[in-house]
Amino acid sequence: MEVIHTPVLLEETIHYLAPRAPGELMIDATLGEGGHSAAFLERFPELYIAGIDADGEIQARARERLAPFGQRIRLYKRWADDFFTDYPVDLPFPDTILFDLGISLFHYEGSGRGFSFMRDEYLDMRLDTSSGKTAADLIASLSEKDFADLLYNNAGERFSRRIASAVHSAKKQNPITSTTALAELVAASVPASYRHGSIHPATRTFQALRMAVNNEADNLPSMLEKALEKLKIGGRMGVISFHSGEDRKVKNFFREKSRDCTQSDMTTDRGQSRLSMQPDAPISRSVGICPVKILTRKPISAGEEECRKNPPSRSAKFRAVEKIDTGVAS
Repeated sequence: MEVIHTPVLLEETIHYLAPRAPGELMIDATLGEGGHSAAFLERFPELYIAGIDADGEIQARARERLAPFGQRIRLYKRWADDFFTDYPVDLPFPDTILFDLGISLFHYEGSGRGFSFMRDEYLDMRLDTSSGKTAADLIASLSEKDFADLLYNNAGERFSRRIASAVHSAKKQNPITSTTALAELVAASVPASYRHGSIHPATRTFQALRMAVNNEADNLPSMLEKALEKLKIGGRMGVISFHSGEDRKVKNFFREKSRDCTQSDMTTDRGQSRLSMQPDAPISRSVGICPVKILTRKPISAGEEECRKNPPSRSAKFRAVEKIDTGVAS
């Protein structure tokens, strides 16, 4: 199998998330082609991994790539948010959780689903093609204002209103269903200086649509919350994000969870804590969740050599935390 995607910040991820004891379980919550998982399994022969991905096509590629590791890898075709909500009863709670919030290069170059403006494809952009609206559906249904808000909120597009106005006018004449049509429309609607800048002018528009189609921005805080609930005490969680909006949400979530909280009368059910506060105890900002220790005070970025060899790593940022031991066994 030809591997298209190269995992970003691999060495940094291994440094912070390497197993601390034999027989640990790691959850690769955004498996993709399995690059991070393959490296962890190869370097740590006593590690077990559960790989999660909603995209059946890319999971088939990961299954082939990870087949040599046999029973040390188990794959689940699920959205990570759903997986942690309805956690498998036969799976121990994890010692480590990794989220790579980026899209695999396979999706851009080999999926045919319109993730890239570099080739003319139908504007689908769904990771799970069995359900949900396509990007073309969203463009057709959103008002001019809602589309502008989507571009600005999801990707920080500073010409969101210009682009939304152009799209709104164009779709009155013909549906916008192809990547080429959308990219050309965006390019024509922005100033020349932006059109000839360091990145393609449609980059943020495509990013914002992809995130909206797959509910990436809306699901992120909930997904991290549910994952942290399942993480064992003393376990570690790492997140790789690819734009400032995502990184800000991860930073704020970890910062909130790192604040002190008082917990009492705790019981456990397969490691999941339940909390009832003493009448005179301070109210916790993270009720029901054990606090975390931040391991990366600032986000870790790729070095010059990695950026040169693997261009998608240029925007990657990695943050990690450890779930603090409160004296309650998990």
